[in-house]
Amino acid sequence: MDIVIFIVSMGALIYGADFIIQESEKIALHFDISPFVIGATLIALGTSLPEMAVSMSASYHGNGDIAVANVIGSTIFNIALVLGAVFLIATKISPDRDLFAKDSAWSLFPIFIFILMAIDGVLSRFDGFLFLLLMVAYLLFLIQSNQVEEIDEELIKEKFGWGKTILLLVVGFVFVIGGANFAIDAASNIAREFGVSEWIIGLFLVAFGTSLPELTVSIKAARANNADMAIGAIIGSNVANFTMVLGLSSLIHPLNVDLTTNFFDVISALIVSVMLVFITANKMYNKSAGIVLLSVLALVVAHSF
Repeated sequence: MDIVIFIVSMGALIYGADFIIQESEKIALHFDISPFVIGATLIALGTSLPEMAVSMSASYHGNGDIAVANVIGSTIFNIALVLGAVFLIATKISPDRDLFAKDSAWSLFPIFIFILMAIDGVLSRFDGFLFLLLMVAYLLFLIQSNQVEEIDEELIKEKFGWGKTILLLVVGFVFVIGGANFAIDAASNIAREFGVSEWIIGLFLVAFGTSLPELTVSIKAARANNADMAIGAIIGSNVANFTMVLGLSSLIHPLNVDLTTNFFDVISALIVSVMLVFITANKMYNKSAGIVLLSVLALVVAHSF
């Protein structure tokens, strides 16, 4: 029964996130914001809502391992799975924005800061506050670097109404928050029933489920030859996961982090983040890079199980 509840809950998370993503995109396009900034802010934050809801709920219920593992696992899935799939599916990837010069560092800052904060074994409320400040800095950076590029003309022509948008946003939030509470309870029960640690459940089962919105949105953007939005959503989502998700979760309740026990998983997240920087530096936006990223994901999964 817990497995059924978990699947239905993840469906609610994804369905709710989809409402939020679509309406957020309409708001951004209505105010002439570039595709990359749309991806890195509104869509990234929207697709990070499942991670945020699950981790905050886990923190509230005292399941710190699931809260932290969800963020580490989502980082691995977002880069290795989502970006790998984008590279394999997209027919042509040639971002207008210089991702290496402007944005690649933001894929490394949060995880380095996370490791430094977790050396003492706990993410305190003060650490959470610093994470939120980092998110504010990232948003200010994006606003300053916004450069309006090609915009979807069909969406621009679509009639924009605040009433419908706000209603769908509210529905989306209800689905996301409600789904998160049921998902965390079901995941914990599954972990105990099968003797699997909550860290592994959070790292793979929950992280994969909460990464599905990023996967869906990024593949859709890639197929529409909008690489800027796809990659922006991935980078922005990873920043949001460490800053907003861990920041808010540790404000609710300090999170214990065992870097020694979970060394491989944390280093894996760091490695794929470095790979993202390497890819943007060398403009390796091709199928070969996609295969390498998916291979790294396979190795991580095989090692953990």
